[in-house]
Amino acid sequence: MNINQRLLEFIRKSPCCFQAAETLRERLLSEGFRELSEKERWNLKPGNYFVLRNHSALIAFSIPEKAGKGFHIAASHSDSPSFKIKENPEMLVEGHYVTLNVEKYGGMLCAPWFDRPLSAAGRIFLQGEAGPVERLVDLDRDALLIPNVAIHMNRKANEGYAYNPQVDMIPLFGLEEAKGGFMKLVAEAAGVKPEDILSYDLFLYNRTPGTIWGSREEFVSAPRLDDLQCAFATMEGFLTGSRQEHISLCCVLDNEEVGSDTRQGAGSTFLYDTLQRIAGALGMDYEDYLVALAQSFMVSADNAHAVHPNHKELTDPTNRPYIGGGIVVKFNAQQKYCTDGYSAAFFRELCRRAGVPCQSFANRSDMAGGSTLGNISNTKVAVSSVDIGLSQLAMHSPYETAGTKDTEALVKAMEVFFE
Repeated sequence: MNINQRLLEFIRKSPCCFQAAETLRERLLSEGFRELSEKERWNLKPGNYFVLRNHSALIAFSIPEKAGKGFHIAASHSDSPSFKIKENPEMLVEGHYVTLNVEKYGGMLCAPWFDRPLSAAGRIFLQGEAGPVERLVDLDRDALLIPNVAIHMNRKANEGYAYNPQVDMIPLFGLEEAKGGFMKLVAEAAGVKPEDILSYDLFLYNRTPGTIWGSREEFVSAPRLDDLQCAFATMEGFLTGSRQEHISLCCVLDNEEVGSDTRQGAGSTFLYDTLQRIAGALGMDYEDYLVALAQSFMVSADNAHAVHPNHKELTDPTNRPYIGGGIVVKFNAQQKYCTDGYSAAFFRELCRRAGVPCQSFANRSDMAGGSTLGNISNTKVAVSSVDIGLSQLAMHSPYETAGTKDTEALVKAMEVFFE
């Protein structure tokens, strides 16, 4: 498979953050990486390792035989905007329909969620001898749908509508016979009994398969491109790079879409804890560690907005990234992005050496933008950092569009970075 077919296969296997981390875990194990536990002491020597936190965030790292000074770090995120299924989810409507009670996770475009085949995935917890036991689960079938209101019943639907998530965004599960059936379906998919399930973290996901399309197959469209495209490409570059000049880390963190302030997010101590344990294993004291950080570099990779073909006016006059135009370096005077002159120069030289194009993004000066991983991570681990991404359309839709050339460009740039 070419790189974009492999990207789509990765996305298919990763309907939510937990499966994304597990898919990466399986890939690392196949590459000979050793899995570590945060609950145990680490006896590290030159080699390849990874560690999971919350089964939704992962840090892979390589310690070379003769490590140079500092760390080379890439960071992306595993989560995407979706709907989280609440506890006690089933609701019987007028004795005829069974719907599920959900709440928004992250800031999504609501309209594209209507009239699509949906399913649910995540994890459940069962009672074990030593406490709750986690099991990943994916219904992997067309099980739900959020139906639109017909135009005849809302004549102003095309004039703009404010969606109420407790009213408009509730998915339909079945007719009255389906009452009591949702957790049975989850239990069946997990191979357990419904009464064995103590709790769960379950999310809706779009079942529409990803596709490569366009006059010359220049576009790739799929759910969760933000940010699984960067997670996939940075990990590919990490694995194909030689990783012999620096201690190399590839981080896929969770909860970026809701602010990163969780124990597995960029605002947590996950990266700091991992770097501290690596430094300790290599005999560094705290000052040695600070010296290493001062000689380190981080690439924060989270997708960027492309110029929209129908709304060109929404993009900055001079920093206008296009799909297929290469990796996007992101700038913001309010420090929503961590890029500065030095880190931009570093990354542009990296792209030149990799033989891939890069372009710039800034918000219009009269429009506020979002934030991402870089600056949040820097509050815990202060290293020179650049915020980059791949240009895409319809960010935070359940079906997004990016460029096929750009996936390969980021893989190549990360390969050089990790060399």
